[in-house]
Parts: sequence; structure tokens; C-alpha cells
Amino acid sequence: MLIAYWIIAGLLALAYLFAGGMKILSPQAKLTESGMAWAGDFPGPVVKLIGLLEVLGAIGLIVPPLVQVAPVLAPLAGVGLALVQVGAIITHVVRGEAKALAPNVVLLVLAVVAAWIGFEVWA
Repeated sequence: MLIAYWIIAGLLALAYLFAGGMKILSPQAKLTESGMAWAGDFPGPVVKLIGLLEVLGAIGLIVPPLVQVAPVLAPLAGVGLALVQVGAIITHVVRGEAKALAPNVVLLVLAVVAAWIGFEVWA
């Protein structure tokens, strides 16, 4: 189970560091032009907050169990990232972007699995 957690957590961390970093570092107009059209529906600070939550979730999946300090934070980070994906799915459904749902559903499932395994291992 531990190996499965590290594989899933590593993949999620890479995905969320990239996506969250883009949201934090890129101007909102560039995000809307580069395939994140939903970003235009939200105020700029909200988009940056979403990016920050994604980066913190990615860090939370890896760092606590790696340094063995409060490792129960790792599955909680998985729950948080699952909630971010629920929000993303709702946003895409409201916007009528059904083709954008597949990556969000995959990330949601992976986050739930990471949380589940994390609770089994560290809680």
C-alpha cells in the first residue's frame, strides 16, 4: 500500500504543482487564452487562491510523510485536493464543458485514493 501511495501522491503532486504554479504565476488573461477559459469567470484573486491551494495540497501530499512529521496531514491534503476537483467539475458542468471533465474526474479519483491509502497508513 505504501508504494501505491507514493506513486499516486507523486503523480498528483507533479500535476498540482504544475497547474497551481501556472495559476499563481500567470496573468489571468494568459490563463484564459491558454485553455483555462473558466478563469475569466472568476476574480483574479480567486484564481490565485485556487492555485495556492493546489500547490499547498501537492506539498501536503509529499512533505509530512517524507519527513515523518504529522504524516496524517498527507491524507488530509488528498481530501482537500479532491474538494478542489469537485469544484472544478461543478464549474465545468455549469459552463457546459463536458469534454474538460475527464482530467478532473481522473484527478478526483486519484486524490480520493491517495487520501484513502494515506488514512490507512498514517491515521
